Amino acid sequence: MRNDHLRWAGIGCALLAAVLTALVVAGWPLLLAYDVRVARDLHAHALTHPGFTHLMRVLSDWVWDPWTMRALAFAACVLLWWRGDRVRALRVALATLAASAVQQGLKALVGRERPVWSDPVDSAQYAAYPSGHAMTATVVCGLLLWLLPRPAPAWAPAAWAVALVSVLGVGFTRVYLGVHWASDVLAGWLLGVAVLALAVCVPVRRGGSDPVER
Repeated sequence: MRNDHLRWAGIGCALLAAVLTALVVAGWPLLLAYDVRVARDLHAHALTHPGFTHLMRVLSDWVWDPWTMRALAFAACVLLWWRGDRVRALRVALATLAASAVQQGLKALVGRERPVWSDPVDSAQYAAYPSGHAMTATVVCGLLLWLLPRPAPAWAPAAWAVALVSVLGVGFTRVYLGVHWASDVLAGWLLGVAVLALAVCVPVRRGGSDPVER
């Protein structure tokens, strides 16, 4: 994907996230009704399928947890720094930190309550909007894909598949486990793409080549 495509994707997602945030803050009835309906349906399924719910908790709380993702980003930074690629190492670090700052800032500003259940299957801290799990996974998985060698190795399709399953999967688990509304997850994805695009839209030149546009 070329640099201009990344930039426009980031701008588009940022604008959509702004509109979604405004609708959440305003309490748009159609959005709230959709969130409640999806949450109730998935929560009912979670209560009647404990084995699947346990798997979702393992994936959400361990495999795709934001701290797991940040650890992957940190490992990538260390490897890049060790190889002398300090510009991209710093870019990965700053993008990961920016994602954390944006999500925590919006949580504090919006202050949206999480779903409340009489029989919860999981718990979470802080405000609901946006989903930190969804946003962190989007940013980190996107950065790791950006760091893939060029030309793309034979295993690149597998890496893309793992990244896509991780980003979509963690969003599903957060709603399924009853700790987020669907719009929280959508906001996390949109904001994640915006931060990711901002992080990588400026070409990194090494030896006259541009890894984004090669």
